[in-house]
Amino acid sequence: MVKDNETVIEEFNELVNMPPQELEAWLKEGSSQSSGGRKIIEILKKNPNKDPAAYEEEDLAHMRKVVAYCKRHLAQEGKAKQDPESKSARSLKNWGHNPQKT
Repeated sequence: MVKDNETVIEEFNELVNMPPQELEAWLKEGSSQSSGGRKIIEILKKNPNKDPAAYEEEDLAHMRKVVAYCKRHLAQEGKAKQDPESKSARSLKNWGHNPQKT
């Protein structure tokens, strides 16, 4: 079952807890090569007020991926919160979620 856009937007805004500047800085580091993260930056910058009506279908499609990825990894990995250098924590940060902030 596909989530409605309203739910996706709400969950995206809850899970993506890194502001664009922080995510950009992270993605510039050597440990990150995420093109998905760059798309998140675009979405955050073009709609800083998080107006649901301002998201395009392409944005929503990527937001769905981000939500699914983050939820799946957060459900499987307790280590991401405990060890900020773990592969899981670094991977979540590539997708805009800093487990140390939750």
